[in-house]
Amino acid sequence: MSDRTPLIDRKFASRVDWNLMRTFVDIVRAGGIGAAARRLNRQQPSISAALKRLEDHVGTALLHRTATGVEMTAAGKAMMALCEDMLESARMMPHVIAQATKRVEGIVRIQIVSGLVSAEFDEAIASFHRRNPAIHIEIRVSPWRQLLDALEQGEVEIGVGYDSSVRGSLMYEPLLIERQQLYCSRSSPYFGYRVSRLGELKDQGFVLTGEDEIEAITHLRRRYRLGTVVSGLAEDINEARRLITMGVGIGFLPTAAAASDVASGRLWPMLYADFEPAYDIFLLARSEPARDTATQLFWDEVIRRVRAQRA
Repeated sequence: MSDRTPLIDRKFASRVDWNLMRTFVDIVRAGGIGAAARRLNRQQPSISAALKRLEDHVGTALLHRTATGVEMTAAGKAMMALCEDMLESARMMPHVIAQATKRVEGIVRIQIVSGLVSAEFDEAIASFHRRNPAIHIEIRVSPWRQLLDALEQGEVEIGVGYDSSVRGSLMYEPLLIERQQLYCSRSSPYFGYRVSRLGELKDQGFVLTGEDEIEAITHLRRRYRLGTVVSGLAEDINEARRLITMGVGIGFLPTAAAASDVASGRLWPMLYADFEPAYDIFLLARSEPARDTATQLFWDEVIRRVRAQRA
């Protein structure tokens, strides 16, 4: 089928078989017609026929076959976005109906990294609680690796944190870009000065954050031999900030977590802004969730706010 300009069918919604759209999504997600047939335990000709029927409905090609599977056309990409929205709406329907018809109760278990500062996340909690006051919200704080393990093992349903790679068992929604800076206290001889040669700090007493340290920071420290002299250790960012503020040593902290101490003159950012390591903080959940209504409603609240902010 050619990529001709489709005619507008004003009765499309009443004529189309909605199952065709689900099959189209399955083909794209599987990476090909044959792969989709195997995943759905159906015959390949029936999958091909379903795709052709949908393309006939919209009046243009949605997929091109390639040597490795299929490739979406411009129309196919637009169709995929719409289909995913419809499937998400269908999946949310029982949860939204439950919220509208009765007082939803339950527990939302969340695990986050320490020192997290996110206005969108905080506003989602406040909005969610106003609409669902009977739902209990439980937040645990842990190093980022423990957070990922807790999600995979089902100990919590939602996480907010960092990941140095991509785990196939988890889904990732970008929440914010976090930056870190190297700080010292007022008692440090470096207070009020910027450092451009990190190697000159290799003999300075350092406050480390243990398992909570982001890998980008670990690589940077090792490159310049920072932290050779360990004068303090705290797994929690807030406690590491306490040690640095008290002059125990210099150390890396997220810039948002240290902002109030910088403003009050208790901490000094030692690096130029161009040298600040940056990385993504994600909203995390298992890829194949079996979420209860309370958890699903909270997830939807945060996702809606984050995507609206990005838009």
